[in-house]
Amino acid sequence: MHNILPFNFLGLPEEYATYSTAKVVILPIPYELTLSYESGTRFGPQAIIAASRQVETFDDELDVELSTLGIATSPEIEQTVEGPEAMQGKIYHKCLEILKDGKFVLALGGEHSITAALVRAHKEKYGKLSVIQIDAHTDLRDSYQGSRFSHACVMARVAEMADFCSIGIRSFSNDDNERKYADRIIKPRHWRNNPGHFEKCLAELAENVYITIDLDSLDPSIMPAVGTPEPGGLTWDDVISMLETITGCKKIVGADIVELSPRPGLTYADFTAAKLALKVIGYSFHGA
Repeated sequence: MHNILPFNFLGLPEEYATYSTAKVVILPIPYELTLSYESGTRFGPQAIIAASRQVETFDDELDVELSTLGIATSPEIEQTVEGPEAMQGKIYHKCLEILKDGKFVLALGGEHSITAALVRAHKEKYGKLSVIQIDAHTDLRDSYQGSRFSHACVMARVAEMADFCSIGIRSFSNDDNERKYADRIIKPRHWRNNPGHFEKCLAELAENVYITIDLDSLDPSIMPAVGTPEPGGLTWDDVISMLETITGCKKIVGADIVELSPRPGLTYADFTAAKLALKVIGYSFHGA
């Protein structure tokens, strides 16, 4: 009889996936309401979890078996029909509940608007907190299509709570907030030509940082399954180098990975997202 892997992040056995003893909690949030182009991000969390069951749990770069941290998978947060603001409250309360249990939260989206509620919960938990956004878009509109809680407004909401630095940006709306925060926005070519700019930006942030990774930050050649793909994106090695740089001077206290929109036949995108999720966990605990 063949062994069947549990349907949790990494397919972990109960001894490594029990909430009470786990250091990390995967929080799936299949929320999709304010997208403006390709749909499908509501299927992202389950696709990442499914693909993660084929990811090796040993990180050769960090030389650590990550399953021994204990990684529990929370039930998903069901989408509410009451609207974007009500969904923000629902995410905030669930995330804060997990944080109060002393867990590290890695949320899987879903659309990018979920980040504002997650940052709010982490801000309440940690007090001094900054945010690092890895993304193709600034997401700094104050309002979009009649909502202040659209995916296109998420960093405007974050900026009301915390300092931030955005990297990988290559799509702009030319609005007032982009001009206001221009010194915190780093394009891919600026990252490659002048990595010191990112380090300078990091130096101005709080010790505790929250990382939000929109998968469209990656180049469409390696991450085509997103709602709004943008050419000229980051490579896998770029993102890993960013994580190394961040953990060299800051403490990652929470994170999310958002905007996977699974496509039939493109399961390598799901696997890449799952592998990146494990990398985020590894770097967050490396040296801790």
